[in-house]
Amino acid sequence: MNRSALSLSVCVALLLGIVSSNSGAVAADQQKTVTAEQVAESAIFVYGSRNVLSQIRRNGIERGRIVRFGTDGRNEEASYERRFVRGESMDKDKIRLDQKAPTLEYSLVYGDGKLWGIINGAAFTPRQDAANTFLSQQRHGIDTLLRYKENGSTLTLVGKEKQKGLDLYVLDLVDKDKQSTRYYISTKSLHVLWLEYEEPSTVGGSPIKFTRKFLDYRYAQSTLVPYRTVLAENGRDVMETRISNVTFGIKIDDSVFKSPEA
Repeated sequence: MNRSALSLSVCVALLLGIVSSNSGAVAADQQKTVTAEQVAESAIFVYGSRNVLSQIRRNGIERGRIVRFGTDGRNEEASYERRFVRGESMDKDKIRLDQKAPTLEYSLVYGDGKLWGIINGAAFTPRQDAANTFLSQQRHGIDTLLRYKENGSTLTLVGKEKQKGLDLYVLDLVDKDKQSTRYYISTKSLHVLWLEYEEPSTVGGSPIKFTRKFLDYRYAQSTLVPYRTVLAENGRDVMETRISNVTFGIKIDDSVFKSPEA
């Protein structure tokens, strides 16, 4: 993070009384009760502020690479391009994810609350695991927290914890569909460092616990973006995403979100 961005995040946190002083001493005003909304709103401000996020990130293109780690030690790599148009709430977003691997090229498209795939110009129904991975990125991501008001989600501050030498706010979010996500937010930078959620097992038994870590934070057009994300399933890393470049504010033709059968 650059110096001006660091100063901004620290100033915001100090105003709300939710960050430790440089000496480690706890100021008197930091004894005040902190609410879930204060933590969330402070994080939103640090990520760019609600107005800036809604204006700059209303549409855009993100490109990068995805690596999937196989249980047999073999990895699958693919390049991707993600195009999106932001709706009033996340269930009204339009998203197209184009992926190109050495042996396969296909697209996943989300619009009007539905998900479908396109391969060789024809529509298809995605495999359940591919659909689950795509949808979980929408339901359990940083934007889910940054847009909690628009989505009608509820927040609960679980408390403060210290893990791996880090002071954290632990925040639970439940959306309108009762999907729950737990966020671990740095008390110093107000960055989301990782989040956790559970999904039902496709073969029955205990739910699967997922952890998504956010790394390599950078600023893109005055908004904060993690350029590296690692997804773990029951403690094992299963996928890594690295952004090569992202551009917001680009007009996206609505035709890219249409089904070939429409």
